[in-house]
Order: sequence, then structure tokens, then C-alpha cells
Amino acid sequence: MTCCEISLYPYAPSKVAPIILLAAFFLSTIHHIYLNIHYKSWKITGTLPWGGLLFIAGFALREISAFDTHNLPLFIASTVLLLVAPPVYALTNYIVLGRTLYYVPYLSPIHPGRVISTFVGLDAVIGALTGNGGARVANADATPSDIKVGKGLLRASILLQVISFFLFVVLEYIFHRRCIRAGILAPKPNADANNAQKLRRILYLMYISSVIISSRHIFRVVDVWQGYTGYLEQHEWPLYVFDGAFMFANTVMLNIWHPMRYLPNDNKIYLGKDGVTERWGPGWVDKRPFLITFVDPFDIGGLFLKRDKEKFWDREEEHPIVGGQQMGGDRKEAADAA
Repeated sequence: MTCCEISLYPYAPSKVAPIILLAAFFLSTIHHIYLNIHYKSWKITGTLPWGGLLFIAGFALREISAFDTHNLPLFIASTVLLLVAPPVYALTNYIVLGRTLYYVPYLSPIHPGRVISTFVGLDAVIGALTGNGGARVANADATPSDIKVGKGLLRASILLQVISFFLFVVLEYIFHRRCIRAGILAPKPNADANNAQKLRRILYLMYISSVIISSRHIFRVVDVWQGYTGYLEQHEWPLYVFDGAFMFANTVMLNIWHPMRYLPNDNKIYLGKDGVTERWGPGWVDKRPFLITFVDPFDIGGLFLKRDKEKFWDREEEHPIVGGQQMGGDRKEAADAA
């Protein structure tokens, strides 16, 4: 056997598992496309079909690679796609939490827009590190120096994913505690006042999704530190459990309980302090330059400069009630089922 015919896998890759997962993610992605059209929510949950397409492409190439185990470009492409797809689902969580903070702005630990810009910025860095590092490590023609650099990039990207997601969960927890203390999540006597229920559902969805994605991140941390000779690299099943089954469970959960069943599409709609009434506000605008908001998302500089923040929610009586009722259509039905 010549060098070019040596299998790039340390095991006989499954020819069935990629097909099953490809079909599963295809169906979930088609449904997410429909849901985005239905709720007109491409700006908020457009990352869900995007992540699904990455998984579809990754498992499709994995299937082809299983029949051509010495084809280096196929091996690299499938490896990189399956590495970068899960962080896209994490990106969805960042955007959804940001929209949730717009919905209850007076309890938000930071400006809601900074959740999106800060974590999306970190996600872009993670994606670049993962793609570059994965390509270097998977390249059989790479020099030992290139492989070492690639492993360093992968380790940096995985650690950054863990740190970023840990900060995200902490932010969500702080917001959750503030909602509890303010009584926003408490059951309301009015049977039609279901905004507290839908807000609880969004927070629970984010917690469950965070646990699923964090489990995958931990798997990748151990995988990268063990290296090519480690148990996780020498066996195929961990890939299909953590990058496959876990991520599929996450996307199906969001198929069933889509975030836009519980959140308004417009970030100018906010929940009044009574936890019942939805109102049209001016929206929370951060007038600082974008670069400053990215570097200082918590506006620590504003504390030292004693910069006043516009608290439009303190004048909620000036803002009209949304639609003359608390919610309607899918969002009310979703809350009733919560």
C-alpha cells in the first residue's frame, strides 16, 4: 500500500451514520426555513438553518469520505465543517438572549445590543481559529511545525468557546435572578396575562440549549487535549454522539419550541413593569461608537464619567399598548401551552 492509499481514519468509518444524520438535519433545517418565513425572523433565528446547512454539508462530505478514506481534501473539509457548525447554534442563543433583554430592558445587566455584538465578535474569532487550526492538523502533508501551530489554534478556539459560553450563561443567570426578584416571572391572576409564562419558557430553552452545547464544547476540549492518539480520536462514536446526536437534539428542540413563538419580532416592543402589558417604546439605543461598545459592552467607562442613561421604561405611561391586548396568535397559544 502506498502512502497516498493509507486511510486518514484510525478506524473503519461508518457509511450509515452520516446518512442518518444528514437526513435528520435536512428535515430539521427545512422546518427551520419554514419557521423563519412564518415568523419573518431571519435576523433573529436565521442562524438555525445556517447551522443546519453546515451540518448537512459536513455529514455529506463525511459519507463520501467514508468511501474514499485517503482523499485528503474531503477529510479536511468534512472535519472543518463539523467543527464550525455547533458554534453557529451557540450564536443563535446569543441573538435570542439579546432579543429577550430588549423585551425586558429595565432588568438587563448590559445593553441588549452588546450581547449580540460582543458574543458574535467572539464567535467570528472562534470560527477563524477553528477553521485554520482544523485545516492544519488534518493536513497529512503539513510539517510538524504546522501541526503544532494548528493544535495550538484549535486549543485556543475551544477554550475561547468555553469561556465565551460560560460568560453567556452567567449573563443569562443574572438576568433570570433579576426577573425573579422583580416578580416578572410570577404567575398573574389574569388568565390572559401569559407574558410571564412565555418569558419563563425562553429562559428554560436557553438553559437547556446551553447545557447541550456546553457538553459538546467539553467533549472538544478533551478531544483536542488528548490529541490524535487519544481515545476520542481513535473511536468514531463520540463524534456522532456529541457533534451529531446532541446538536440534533438542540435543533429539534428549537423546531418544536421556536423562540419567536414567545418573543416579539420588533425590539421596540417591551414588557411593562407589571409583567403583563406589552408596549411600544423608542427602543434602547446605545449612542457610543461601535468600537467602544465592543470593547466596553458593560459601559464601565460610563460609570466613571457618570454618564446618564436614557431609561425610557420609567415613562411607560407615554408608550402605547401593543395591539390593545397582551399577545396574539402563535405567541398566546405557545404561552398557554407553557
